[in-house]
Amino acid sequence: MSVSSAAAQPVLSPGIPCWVELASPDVAEAEAFYNGLFGWSYELKRDPATSDGRYSLASLGGFSVGGLYRAAASQPPGWTVHLSVHNTAGAAEWVEHLGGVVTLGPVEIPGRGYILHALDPTGTPIVFWQPAATWEFAAGAPNTFSGADLNTTDGAIADQFYSRLFNYNVHQIGGENIDYAEWRLDHQPVLYRYVMGPEYRPGTPPHWMVYFEVDPARGADAAAGHALMLGGSVVVQPYDTPFGRVAVLADPHGSVFSVIDHSRVIEAHYGGAEVDDPYDD
Repeated sequence: MSVSSAAAQPVLSPGIPCWVELASPDVAEAEAFYNGLFGWSYELKRDPATSDGRYSLASLGGFSVGGLYRAAASQPPGWTVHLSVHNTAGAAEWVEHLGGVVTLGPVEIPGRGYILHALDPTGTPIVFWQPAATWEFAAGAPNTFSGADLNTTDGAIADQFYSRLFNYNVHQIGGENIDYAEWRLDHQPVLYRYVMGPEYRPGTPPHWMVYFEVDPARGADAAAGHALMLGGSVVVQPYDTPFGRVAVLADPHGSVFSVIDHSRVIEAHYGGAEVDDPYDD
């Protein structure tokens, strides 16, 4: 397991995914679902940025893996990525200068640093986080964060916004008629950006697709079956990609995410599956 922390990385590079969190209309039900699927446990924290002032800190094996909070009345449920910044006040200025919209903050979260909620110029929600000295985030192991795609309608605008904010290098890795880009820092992949194709219905809002790793001994297929047993749904049946075997799932309240088994890869150009729209009810 890779556990990033302020102690291990005193200066976290801007633009690195440093947290994921779920906005849910029923936190208790969401906790039960993800506990059953990933084995997470929870600790209640105070949070002035949430609708009820409460925040559920998820952990696995004693290491923090993400958070859950109650969605506001007008807020759609879903997973969001946090990107690290050195200063949220400066980030707020740059977000607006580059055509984004600040929706909350900067806000100080006791013991966890400062956060800034925004919409990028394509309308995708994003959180920028200036972590405190106590920050840690476990990733890259079974049942933890593995990566994320920004699914958008305008790849050029998204590329320009995030590359100017964080100096990402943009590399197109999609196959024929697939606009799929890899964002890199220091030659290392950080995030991915996909222009939604005809598999998405018109009007589908831009969103983050968060991936959680599954143990190869378990596999994406078994994880998908387990999600069904826990009251979730399989949005896209398991399929093979050059990155691993993927299944797109949804929790009982419709928040969409993916699981990936990195041991099952195919040798081909990016083969984004011809699948149904994950946001089509």
